[in-house]
Amino acid sequence: MIQGGLLCEKGVFMYGDFILRLLVAGLLGGVIGWDREYRAKEAGLRTHFLVALGSALLMIVSQHGFADVLDSSGVRIDPGRIAAQVVSGIGFIGAGTILIQKQFVRGLTTAAGLWATSGIGLAVGGGMYWIGVCAMLLTLVGLEFLTIVFRNVGEHSSYLVFSTTDAENLKRVTNELRLKRYRITNYEVQRELLEHKEIFRVSMVIKTKRYLDESELFLFMQNLPDLTLERLS
Repeated sequence: MIQGGLLCEKGVFMYGDFILRLLVAGLLGGVIGWDREYRAKEAGLRTHFLVALGSALLMIVSQHGFADVLDSSGVRIDPGRIAAQVVSGIGFIGAGTILIQKQFVRGLTTAAGLWATSGIGLAVGGGMYWIGVCAMLLTLVGLEFLTIVFRNVGEHSSYLVFSTTDAENLKRVTNELRLKRYRITNYEVQRELLEHKEIFRVSMVIKTKRYLDESELFLFMQNLPDLTLERLS
């Protein structure tokens, strides 16, 4: 009876620890996701929360999910076998956040953040709480602090799409960009006829030494007659 009670108590403790691991992993992933949500990225709070939670769950199952089979049959397996597949499997989710248009690539940092979040989930799922916390803090440093430090280092890209029925607006926009010392690296104009009106649809990639002041450019383009801003990111 005493031995049975001890085994029961041990089982309750183990499952309590597993639930704690899931909660901590979800919390750490949620913190990173909140940062991405605040920055209006493709993968936000829910995605990062689920990636960290799922990674922790798979790590727990990989380490402890087959204990009864191993005890009864004497079979030996690699406890990291399932968890190893998370690293490659997360690539499919990360690939979905990457957008490639013209010479413009978006989402690489978000994909890398998801990969780091899955690693945090695996660490916490393996019981390494403090490693997970430290990794979460370092991930936030990489996403926020390093962005501030290297804001004016190198060139940054932005993608601009707008349509207009006034051909003069094309000159006005390009002159404004050159005045602000923005460099246009890709420029494409498509002409369409709609209800006897000629519409110019323009897409361009802009490179700058500093981040594009989107609010200022947005206000400038909104004040132009017969122009519709479709995308600025």
